[in-house]
Amino acid sequence: SLARMINARLPVPDGFHITTEAYRRFVAENDLQPLIDDALSWIDLEKPVTLEDTSARIRRAFMSATIPPGVSAAIAGAYGDLCGTKPPVAVRSSATAEDLPEASFAGQQESYLNVSGAENVLEATKKCWGSLWTARAIGYRARQGIESNGVALAVVVQELVPAEAAGILFTVDPIRGNRDQIQVSAAWGLGDAVVGGRVTPDDYTVDKETGRVLKRQVADKEVMTVRVDGATIDQPVPQNLRNVPSLESEDLKELTRLGLEIEALYGMPMDIEWALADGDFAIVQARPVTALPEVAVPPAGEWQLPESKGRYMRTSIVDFMPDPLTPLFSTMVAPAFNAGMERTLAETIGGKLTLLESYFAT
Repeated sequence: SLARMINARLPVPDGFHITTEAYRRFVAENDLQPLIDDALSWIDLEKPVTLEDTSARIRRAFMSATIPPGVSAAIAGAYGDLCGTKPPVAVRSSATAEDLPEASFAGQQESYLNVSGAENVLEATKKCWGSLWTARAIGYRARQGIESNGVALAVVVQELVPAEAAGILFTVDPIRGNRDQIQVSAAWGLGDAVVGGRVTPDDYTVDKETGRVLKRQVADKEVMTVRVDGATIDQPVPQNLRNVPSLESEDLKELTRLGLEIEALYGMPMDIEWALADGDFAIVQARPVTALPEVAVPPAGEWQLPESKGRYMRTSIVDFMPDPLTPLFSTMVAPAFNAGMERTLAETIGGKLTLLESYFAT
């Protein structure tokens, strides 16, 4: 996904991928698969403690294992090719079953921010690999019917954006399913507090066609994620910024443009993570929006009678049919039913009956 956006000249931070082949070599050369299989055999979804115990056993084995020399050298070399001396990076998990159109695995695996130095990148990579086996990830895959035997995990190592503000953009209203609106959540600092739900962000609703801001709700933003030596922490937002909008109007306009461009690139509604630093936006992730509700249809207005003194009765039986009508039903049964209803109702009201609309046609 990131490579696709880079090729489309979108502002994605530099970095590299550690492929699933590296994960599989790590598992194979440390003979971890038998341990994984045995640990998974004890899982009972009705007993959450079994998920926790299984996860702890697998992750301990991962952290005590050794990355194959060829893999560790390749990772260290790719990290060394990034700009700067020991540049801070985000080390992010990317599972093979993640971000499917029908199921989002966002948040099931772990990511590590502000990692500096090749040794620390290698350590964070092992932690990411092990997070494929968190209790929540194991349980989520089981409930989604995805076999754990075939999953693997890639890792994204991405230059860390020293964000002044960050957040999430949906190119659709994820609650009401409105495809004509963009939803933006924004807060001060790195985006981890927003993604993790630890801060109430500012919320913006933008009309896609006109770019007009339909709703602007500035929150009392109490915490922000900031960089410290080799890690990140949450700290209180300075009092003078807590109730200040984290995005200016021009920022929101540019972010909306990027969101529309990404949606057009993928041809579907997207969930986008972004960061703002020194007036420039960076896109750090984009995934399909899953489980969208159906678009809300406004109720029909009042129907005006063609004849104010006429007597009307609805004769459709389509509303009572549990399944779609077949072509055979529509061509043979519907005409007979309409004719029968017309005769019966005409006799009932003692006059000529006019069928205003055949509901079978719709």
